[in-house]
Amino acid sequence: MIRLGLEVFLKSNVSLIEGKKVGLLTNQTGVDNELNSIIDLFYNNPRIKLTAIFAPEHGIRNEHQAGVGFQSYVDKRYNIPVFSLYRPSVKYLSLTSRNLDKRMRLGVSSVGKSPTPKMMEAIDVLVFDIQDVGIRVYTHIWTMALCMRICAKKGVSFIVLDRPNPINGVTMEGFVLKYPKNSSFIGLYPILLRHGMTVGELARFFNGEFLDDKVDSKAIPMEGWKREMWYSNTSLPWIMPSPNIPTLDSATVYPGQVLFEGTNVSEGRGTTKPFEITGAPWIDGFKLSRKINAYKFPGVKCREVCFVPSFSKYKGRLCSGVQMHVTDRSKYKPFEFALNLIKTIMEMYPDRFSFYENYFDMVVGNSKVREMLLKNIEVDEILQSSQEDLVKFSELRREYLLYS
Repeated sequence: MIRLGLEVFLKSNVSLIEGKKVGLLTNQTGVDNELNSIIDLFYNNPRIKLTAIFAPEHGIRNEHQAGVGFQSYVDKRYNIPVFSLYRPSVKYLSLTSRNLDKRMRLGVSSVGKSPTPKMMEAIDVLVFDIQDVGIRVYTHIWTMALCMRICAKKGVSFIVLDRPNPINGVTMEGFVLKYPKNSSFIGLYPILLRHGMTVGELARFFNGEFLDDKVDSKAIPMEGWKREMWYSNTSLPWIMPSPNIPTLDSATVYPGQVLFEGTNVSEGRGTTKPFEITGAPWIDGFKLSRKINAYKFPGVKCREVCFVPSFSKYKGRLCSGVQMHVTDRSKYKPFEFALNLIKTIMEMYPDRFSFYENYFDMVVGNSKVREMLLKNIEVDEILQSSQEDLVKFSELRREYLLYS
């Protein structure tokens, strides 16, 4: 039985916020083992004065699609202000899938992501409780980082209630983000793409390594979680962290298939299998599946698939491609596999495939990978160039880990 940071906090640490105005940064994943919402648990606790809720991308109930900004409001159920940390700018109030894809290609920021000084006046302490997915490009950890930065400046305490890394806390992959050239809201600080850390560990890491003004911060660890655990080993209920990570299967392939967001190949958004399927109208999925399976990549097999996205790339158009079936997640290396899949598509369709250069570089963390792929350099050589990043990051993160 794993006791989440939330449960440990309510049993032993409520005194940290007693008598203070409390802000809560959370979403639909902020639940205990019995699926009780942290908002309800705080709201109904006589020792806690909940004065504001802060909503990350997708909202507190997972009600908004990726990239869709939303305004602050007063929640009818609790009669408490919900401050949007994904506010649309005036320029992009009218959002369509077309200009969303255009902004992805250009890497343009369209929303306000930090709390305003006015929002901070409502609280003395900010509590963070959101389920992460273990990948640098997931925006909730950067919402956390931006809030920590503002809390430091305003003298507001910051508490993180820890949750598991769903794809385990051991495996690391990819490159460390080249800072500050490739910094964005899908990667503010130079960390590894698949970092193998929990949100509590990341908060300690950010505060120790990257914040100029240190925040009065505390991470409440879980009890019973071990680094080698996948989410399915925990017995915890799975709540989809965002609209396009509906299952642990999608989270498993995400560290690699997210690279396709920076290309003109669909990553499966707008389907019931986001990131598990990929394709385009000009791809022959039968030929692609046969070619990629011939390489016999460990732990994964592909099959031909056809799909029509309901939104995002190729909305309403018939696409052909492949679905990844992970047969052994201990052997499957999603980042390595995705690079090989991209390289194979480039070889098969040299006149059709293209990168969204800025966005691809922000996802990977550098321009080197794209440039090496364009030069037809083998994936093994590309991965070899990431080894220095892996070793340095592994050493740097060590003192911030909460679990052995």
